[in-house]
Amino acid sequence: MSILPGIGFLGAAYPWVLAAHVIFVIFLMASLFMMPRYFVYHQQTNLGSPEDLAWIERESRLRRIIMNPSLVLVWLFGLMLAFHIGAWSQGWFHGKLLLVLILSGFHGWMVGYSKKLAAGQRPWPEKRLRMINEVPALLVTFVVILVIVRPF
Repeated sequence: MSILPGIGFLGAAYPWVLAAHVIFVIFLMASLFMMPRYFVYHQQTNLGSPEDLAWIERESRLRRIIMNPSLVLVWLFGLMLAFHIGAWSQGWFHGKLLLVLILSGFHGWMVGYSKKLAAGQRPWPEKRLRMINEVPALLVTFVVILVIVRPF
């Protein structure tokens, strides 16, 4: 099936859905880059201090206002696009879908970790949090290559 606008069930709405998907991917990736950095700074605070409480609020807002809504909308628009172009039978899409599932799991891990920090736990060392900050960059790099190059 062609990916041209007007072909598939989206019809002329295709470029708008594609634009919305890309916009919310950008929002999601920004939040996935920001949150681990927030964790590094948050862990450096004293439990119960005003600074600790401020980081809890920042992390909560990032989750509620950007991360969670963006993830839902990325999936919604992405699935619409996948059905529109018949991507389910294309190899590159299977690779992309796997990476997006991993990114979604990473999102879930970050939500859980921020709740642990809010509860006063500090389960990971700062160095590991700094390293985990690279995970979304690597995954999104491969997603973009799969979508643009379509090597298989």
